[in-house]
Amino acid sequence: MGSIDFFAVARSVLLVGRVEGEPNIRAVVQIKNNLAAFGHPKAFRLSENGFAWIGDYEITADEVLGGIVPKANKMEQAKQMLQELALTSKIVQSNEIFDIADEQGIPKRTLENAKRELGIRAKKINNSWYWELDKVKPE
Repeated sequence: MGSIDFFAVARSVLLVGRVEGEPNIRAVVQIKNNLAAFGHPKAFRLSENGFAWIGDYEITADEVLGGIVPKANKMEQAKQMLQELALTSKIVQSNEIFDIADEQGIPKRTLENAKRELGIRAKKINNSWYWELDKVKPE
């Protein structure tokens, strides 16, 4: 049995590799999945204190294998966008936030994860949803 046989028989295969330009960050990317939709790439940080998950990370398998620097960590970009909005607005309609994120190339899922990490709550007023940004603190 050659090494390719292990890959062929597996139902799911993960690739773990370094992120170019980030010496302490590693990415986990699913490169094969026969049972369900592909999972979103994740990243983790290695330090003297150990291992810590970063969470969703915008990177492809080609970028991990080729050592190409990802354009930007979309999660960090989403959190920064929300923090900047919080400087000028206490509450913003969710559709406006989604439109701004879309213009910046931030996926909706990543935006929702950033919302959760920043502790932003959604509130329904009349027939529209709003995000309460008043408790978001700039980093």
